[in-house]
Amino acid sequence: MRLDKWLWFARLSKSRTDAQRLCESRHLRLDGRVIDRASALVRAGSVVSFARADEVIVVRVEGLSDRRGPFVEARELYTDLTQRRAPLTDALAAV
Repeated sequence: MRLDKWLWFARLSKSRTDAQRLCESRHLRLDGRVIDRASALVRAGSVVSFARADEVIVVRVEGLSDRRGPFVEARELYTDLTQRRAPLTDALAAV
């Protein structure tokens, strides 16, 4: 399946056009390789990573879909591997 379609189906992108732009921006990695085309193929087991706001999102593809379904259905398409950092205020409060 095309990477841009999968990002849109998995609701990691608001629109298909945004997904295409993300793929072509060279800010997205698929299995550690920098991607520069929206037509890159993704399959179950692939690891996708990209920057969003001030963090790096890392997900493992668990499944493919043939439509953009509701959030609950889309959430089953991937496993979130992102390591979240504690907010700075929490770290300072612990000292």
